[in-house]
Amino acid sequence: MTKWIGCGLALAAVIGVLVMVGIGQYNGLVSANEGVKSAWANVENVYQRRADLIPNLVATVKGSASFEQETLQGVVDARSRVGQISGQAAEQILNDPQKFAQFQQAQDGLSSALSRLLVVVERYPDLKTTQAFQDLMAQLEGTENRIAVERRKFNEVAQGFNTQLQRFPTNLFVRVLGWSFQQRPYFQAAPGSDAAPKVEF
Repeated sequence: MTKWIGCGLALAAVIGVLVMVGIGQYNGLVSANEGVKSAWANVENVYQRRADLIPNLVATVKGSASFEQETLQGVVDARSRVGQISGQAAEQILNDPQKFAQFQQAQDGLSSALSRLLVVVERYPDLKTTQAFQDLMAQLEGTENRIAVERRKFNEVAQGFNTQLQRFPTNLFVRVLGWSFQQRPYFQAAPGSDAAPKVEF
């Protein structure tokens, strides 16, 4: 009888330890997941700042006589595509690698359209000297730098979460108990960014 009581106490102790470890693992994942969401909100914030600058930039450039309308329209269209993708719930984008890739592709498209616009602006020295244009360019450049910083921070936080999710015993608890945590995607470099630009003289 005493033997059964001892076994029962030992089993209860083991179950108690497992429950405590499970609670710790779950709470750790919740905290890490909230960190990912916070980093994602910062990414969205800087992208929104860029999107908010574009109408003023387009209006300023439009004021220049005979500016290439096709280039301007490309920026407007790219901003519109970004708005459509960004309108999806953040949780959808974070939980679906395909939606995340679409979000990044739309943002990269806007970056590319802005780059083309800046190349075309070089042909308009009068436009480049206006104070409104210079102010917008300074704000846009600062925003692009913030975007790079926030994307890097997001990737670091997502890596920490993904690593924690795959480590033992967390991965065991996730599988056995069916916790709904999913790996987070990463921002990738834009296609072709690994190739050095061609410089011709």
